[in-house]
Amino acid sequence: MPTRVHEFAWPDRVVVGTIGLPGARTFYLQVRGGTQIVSIALEKQQSALLAEKIDEILDQLIAVEGNPFSVPTSTPIELVDNDQLEAVQEQFRTGAMSLGWDPTTAQVVIEAHPISDVDADDNDESLEEDGANEPEMLLVRMPVGTARAFAKRTREIVGAGRPTCPLCGYPIDADGHICTLPEF
Repeated sequence: MPTRVHEFAWPDRVVVGTIGLPGARTFYLQVRGGTQIVSIALEKQQSALLAEKIDEILDQLIAVEGNPFSVPTSTPIELVDNDQLEAVQEQFRTGAMSLGWDPTTAQVVIEAHPISDVDADDNDESLEEDGANEPEMLLVRMPVGTARAFAKRTREIVGAGRPTCPLCGYPIDADGHICTLPEF
């Protein structure tokens, strides 16, 4: 069965956002191009790593003599996006992701694949004829300014969670925290 690819070559919007309160948030990578919106769930750690690696790619490109791709050193003010997620209808929960660079279009490329069921048979009868369970993936290509803005917003979203305990490093819940450090 062919894979359904949700492809965005020049998205109008690409952001990471959350639904829920700190400690119980669900992270989403949401992409919009025209009227098409795709939202995929991902882990907080995946979000943080994605932002970190995008910044690494962009910083390496800045170091190329003459900065031929016009990579900004910070987020261009016109690309700042602090709006909430649009209506979220989860396409899939992200498993494997890849990140790359396309020098022909000067775009950062993100591929996201759903978590795979390692126990699924090749002849899995749960795949319905209407295509509801067909394999799918998300492919996003974003220009360097958008990528820089994406990384900044993602770092801010990840950092807006529960504060960490200065003693043990575990998150402090809204209803309190009892540090369980061993006595010395």
